Amino acid sequence: MSIVTVQLGQCGNQTGHEVFSALCSDIRGTHGLCSKKENESYQDSCKERFFCEEESGVPIARAVLVDMEPKVISQTLSMAARSGHWKYNSHSHFCQKQGSGNNWANGYSVHGPRHKEAIMNLVQKEAEKCDRLGGFFTIMSMAGGTGSGLGAFVTQCLRDAFPTSFILNHVIWPYGTGEVIVQNYNSVLTLSHLYQSSDALLVHENDVIHKICAQLMNIKQISFRDVNQVIAHQLGSVFQPTHTAGEGSGYSRNPLGDLLETLVPHPEFKLLGLRNIPQMPENSLPYSTFSWPGLIKHLRQMLIANAQMEEGIDWQVRPPHPGSSIPSTNKPLHFNTSIANLVILRGKDVHSVDLGSFQDPFLYTSWLNPQDAFSAWKTPRAFNKYEKSASLVSNSQFLLKPLDSIVGKAWSMFASKAYLHQYTKFGIQEEDFLDCFTTLEQVISSYTNL
Repeated sequence: MSIVTVQLGQCGNQTGHEVFSALCSDIRGTHGLCSKKENESYQDSCKERFFCEEESGVPIARAVLVDMEPKVISQTLSMAARSGHWKYNSHSHFCQKQGSGNNWANGYSVHGPRHKEAIMNLVQKEAEKCDRLGGFFTIMSMAGGTGSGLGAFVTQCLRDAFPTSFILNHVIWPYGTGEVIVQNYNSVLTLSHLYQSSDALLVHENDVIHKICAQLMNIKQISFRDVNQVIAHQLGSVFQPTHTAGEGSGYSRNPLGDLLETLVPHPEFKLLGLRNIPQMPENSLPYSTFSWPGLIKHLRQMLIANAQMEEGIDWQVRPPHPGSSIPSTNKPLHFNTSIANLVILRGKDVHSVDLGSFQDPFLYTSWLNPQDAFSAWKTPRAFNKYEKSASLVSNSQFLLKPLDSIVGKAWSMFASKAYLHQYTKFGIQEEDFLDCFTTLEQVISSYTNL
């Protein structure tokens, strides 16, 4: 099944380009460390998912690019074409001249309705090129105006036009210190609207990825491109083909459906976090060796201690022990409760890996059976030059703190009516803000009470 990617705004388009580059360099690599037959079926499966074949033999990304100013899209199109390994369809993009000025309301209430028909036509064309449409993957940031406001609008249009398709929004969470003074408003408006129309939100926090670039990748002057490449690597580690438990010998047919079925058992809980190990500069790889038990032990502790990367994990955090009949409010401090987890293993000897430690019922909320709450996908095909790699996609309390903090900051600005006139002039009223706060307070309360 194929996935149509919709890249929205500057951040969405730059990240999307890195995602397709990472997928393409992975399938071109000869480093599969697996049989030729396995490698070929992996490559075919990836191409069917993300690319359409051209007569010229250059794969074309199944993507629609949308931005309200032309610069980033034209850079993105030409960078892809220059690579010679893949390209975008030259007709699948939409841009205007004026931008959204970091104003969510401008993207959502002005640009959205004005350009709805043109954008949705492009999406419809891409969808019709798929033999079987598996769903939509949107990439956007929350801080600006186009990715966030127009992104929320387009997601609603996708939901109306394709009521039975899966929609996964990939959302890039702004730096805490912030690039945009109104980013907390934009974020609150984006999240609450996406919660209504999306099946799930897969979140990357800029601060976390920045730390990975500095501490694990040893990059001295970190650029947005470095950050986007780490995000793209992590997304590739999830969306490249794998064998899911019930699939027999073939690669999973419907990656978005499988992901959402596994991780989102209830519409109140849609926030997914992603962790991937190991991560290191490419020149260190030849000198490093990893064992599955070591990787699994680190990944599990990252899950329960809510650690963002494999350095600096708090090993003191333990799950609540059986037999202690403490009410759930007295959970050990800093323990991260999960609703559902998915572990994805890639590389040699994956089939002998013991994942029992992720099936511990004490990691999960009490209303799901642990066997329903945990899934594993595996493939002997290595990913992106890593002999062994493990990813965790988790529906847990990972995002509770950042969400609480962004809602708190937005509320203090709202209480003093700061900058509200910039939104009201585009038709977003105080009641709309209050509705959004209510939606997110409910989400925070649901995740807190796990």
